Amino acid sequence: LWMALRTFARVCHGSRPLLAAAPRAFGAAFVSRTCSSGPIGLDLSQLSLGAPTMATEKLSHGFEYDLVVVGGGSGGLACAKAAAELGAKVALLDFVKPSTQGTTWGLGGTCVNVGCIPKKIMHQAALLGEATADAEAYGWEVERKGFSWEKLVQGVRDYIGSLNWGYRTDLRSKSVSYKNVFGTFVDEHTIECTDRRGRKTTMTSDKFVIAVGGRPQVPDIPGAKEHCITSDDLFYLGNAPGKTLCVGGSYVSLECAGFLHGLGFDVTAMIRSIPLRGFDQQMAGMIVEYMEKQGVSIARGQQPTRIEKLESGKLRVFSRVLESGEEVHADFDTVMMATGRYPVTRDLGLDKLGVEVHEKTGFILGRDGESTNVSNIFAIGDVLHERPELTPVAILAGKLLARRLYGGSSKMMEYENVATTVFTPLEYGSVGLSEEAALERFGEESVEVYHTHTTPLEWRLPGHRADNQCYVKVICNRADQERVIGIHYLGPNAGEVIQGFSAAVRLGATKDDLDMTVGIHPTMAEELTLVHITKRSGVSAMKSGC
Repeated sequence: LWMALRTFARVCHGSRPLLAAAPRAFGAAFVSRTCSSGPIGLDLSQLSLGAPTMATEKLSHGFEYDLVVVGGGSGGLACAKAAAELGAKVALLDFVKPSTQGTTWGLGGTCVNVGCIPKKIMHQAALLGEATADAEAYGWEVERKGFSWEKLVQGVRDYIGSLNWGYRTDLRSKSVSYKNVFGTFVDEHTIECTDRRGRKTTMTSDKFVIAVGGRPQVPDIPGAKEHCITSDDLFYLGNAPGKTLCVGGSYVSLECAGFLHGLGFDVTAMIRSIPLRGFDQQMAGMIVEYMEKQGVSIARGQQPTRIEKLESGKLRVFSRVLESGEEVHADFDTVMMATGRYPVTRDLGLDKLGVEVHEKTGFILGRDGESTNVSNIFAIGDVLHERPELTPVAILAGKLLARRLYGGSSKMMEYENVATTVFTPLEYGSVGLSEEAALERFGEESVEVYHTHTTPLEWRLPGHRADNQCYVKVICNRADQERVIGIHYLGPNAGEVIQGFSAAVRLGATKDDLDMTVGIHPTMAEELTLVHITKRSGVSAMKSGC
């Protein structure tokens, strides 16, 4: 099989049309179904497409490459391809160390393999389950035959396999040399590359971009690393997770708890302190409240202390109730840790170069233009200290960096007014400042908050959801012509709604601009053009009718 795949890849290399068709025609489904998770353990990322071996020819600056990108996630891929398109000689290094449960994946980074993409697919699966329950009210006679976790996971694997293959071929088409190796810096122009078999080589480059992203933290408590999964493992579980505990108040924890419950599993989310730290806390509270109403159990103010595996195979989780100090326990089939993420910078050898990192967290202390304190070393994405840990941020930052380095551009990445969405059962989209941050920055007298509760028209016929569960608020700076400094939306299709309004916020829209925008009726996005009640007024923001 190995030789057949290599032969197929080399034939494809000589035929661009066939190569373009390979992900769907052969590579994605076949390799994903038979190899990537099967007993032979073949990793698609090891499949050679006939790319050049380690470069030896030196360029005019005396090094083998103009740019080496360390990390094959969304940001690294975008940066490498953009630089190559501008004429730079580029190599990209990517290597996935197994999770605590042994899970690995192919080229593409967290978002594609164990993050945004599989998460959104499973979220959609949960929404479809909810929609089939609503369908009867719309006149449909729907027979629900149950849910197959195994079928969903296989579909996710097949699709991700096609993306992994596509990234490989895309790098090849743009003459980016891809190396499935782990890179460790020797000096500021040399990196040592170690492959899966432990073989070491070196390559030199004029410049480097660090884009290695992050991995989930696992608490240092007895039994956690041995028995608990993280989001690195969830989307590849061969068997249904059953009764599940999601530990943490992060968006990862709440998103996973939400879609697992939507798929029919008994789910508890354990939150030590506040949910969605860094997000608007009014919105975070409303998300958790909605999840509780939907049937997700919330263990507030608890922190796990140890995990034991019982003879039955179940996991017994001992936790401490922070307010009383009491120890309690409960049994679960699956325990997922989602208590935060750390940057994968520890083993890169940055200390040899003197690259400044945060002493506690390991995040790189970036400067303007994604530069570091070492002139030829740059960093993008989740490894940067106090930068939004979002895939689109890394992608745009990578492209802009490449254009500045090799295209004569001076355009810089803007890290303010970046929109994002949390895909909990009731989705939350936001752009700009939270209400807390706005009050801290501008003061209570300068901040005006317009808000309204509302109900989607689509919810009216089924009637099993309470009215006014959705919510919109627009935060304005009264001292600056009511400039919109934050928009927060809780409701269906939050990402689609907030994306367009984020452009308006970035361009400096005022409340009057929203008021003068004609809404599309009947939609949820329309509410942002109609909202007129202020918190300051004390008038009820509950809404009736359409």
